[in-house]
Amino acid sequence: MGARQRDVTTVAAKRGRPSAWSLVVIAERALRAHALPATGVVTIGRTQDADLQLDDPSISRRHGRLHVGAQIEYEDLGSANGSRIGDRKLAPNERVALAAGDCLELGDVMVVLQPRAAAQETPAPPRFVIDDAAMKQLHRIIDRIAVGSISVLLLGETGVGKELTARTIHDRSPRAAGPYVSLNCAALSEQLLESELFGYEKGAFTGAERTKPGLLETADGGTIFLDEVGEMPLALQAKLLRVLEERQVLRVGALKPHAIDVRFVAATNRDLDEQIARGAFRSDLYFRLNGISLVIPPLRARRSEILTLARSFIKACCEPLQRREPQLGESAAAKLVEYEWPGNVRELRNAMERAVLLADDVIEPEHILLGAATPARSEPKPGSKLHGEVEELERQRILEVLERCGGNQSRAAVELGIARGTLSARLKAYGIKPRPRGR
Repeated sequence: MGARQRDVTTVAAKRGRPSAWSLVVIAERALRAHALPATGVVTIGRTQDADLQLDDPSISRRHGRLHVGAQIEYEDLGSANGSRIGDRKLAPNERVALAAGDCLELGDVMVVLQPRAAAQETPAPPRFVIDDAAMKQLHRIIDRIAVGSISVLLLGETGVGKELTARTIHDRSPRAAGPYVSLNCAALSEQLLESELFGYEKGAFTGAERTKPGLLETADGGTIFLDEVGEMPLALQAKLLRVLEERQVLRVGALKPHAIDVRFVAATNRDLDEQIARGAFRSDLYFRLNGISLVIPPLRARRSEILTLARSFIKACCEPLQRREPQLGESAAAKLVEYEWPGNVRELRNAMERAVLLADDVIEPEHILLGAATPARSEPKPGSKLHGEVEELERQRILEVLERCGGNQSRAAVELGIARGTLSARLKAYGIKPRPRGR
């Protein structure tokens, strides 16, 4: 589907000063914004006489028209495939007022009204190398929903790529020029999480020496990604629900809320239905966040992508080191494809980073340490030089991550891209006794 070059933008120029609004149309894998005139009628259809010609078989010759003035209204002109806003189909010649972000479905085409500052023409996003059928379908859905402001809940195992998916939704949306803010809800204590999300006023608590806007305010006009939202304390869930309902945020210690325009994308690897059943997660917050849910399949369910991802990680690791990329040997490649990847894409990335450090010109199976196997059970023979290098590298890596996570083994396992039980086995094998949390 495409729009011809002599479109609404040209009409706006002919009719004088354009309005502060644009009409955003999905065209292939890009978003195209067409400036609306300050006043007048804009016809939409497949005919060449339409002000905005949409070359799509689901569009009627004269599908609908926009009435532009102090208020913008859309009218369906008795189109064959109809016009919808939300879940309601418009009757022929019915006029409905539009607000910023409202999404019209004209046949199979999605059209969104946006302020011009937020709807400049956006280039097509970078092409993803996607080989798996389920992932192709997932990205087709992302292309469809990114254009609106509906809240998105990302589900899937640890390490499947939920944050990358959240960033993709933002980059393909009309908010792409706005801020993208990410917060791991499991990484902070309740007090720190509250002050990071909502901000605080000077003097709100001991140590609040100046006023600080929260991340929700910082993300105004863009997208906020709440990772591990299932770990959020109940008290903060209630406050977040109020933000979602009122689109206003109240800083800690403040008396007056601030209005915000933010799209929410949240992610969890928890079973939220089970969390709700035992009272650990609010059902009303779940329904607010779950405008639409996307399930990201685990890496073991999309084995056709393993080698492509592995080679991309090898390249990414070698670039900052300014070294030539080692080749991925056939036996090593087979080992990667056969493995179950409990830590998913994150585990694969970490495995390839270790392999690059250990290999010279070719990555062989002995350069790849996988699974819950302790170093004594890995492929290099005990006592070998390579085995010692692997052991020391991994030991140091675990110590660094544990220190950064304050001794929290669950968080450390997530960052390392391995299962919690795998980390416990590694700690025992290396004789590491983590310091108690909070010290």
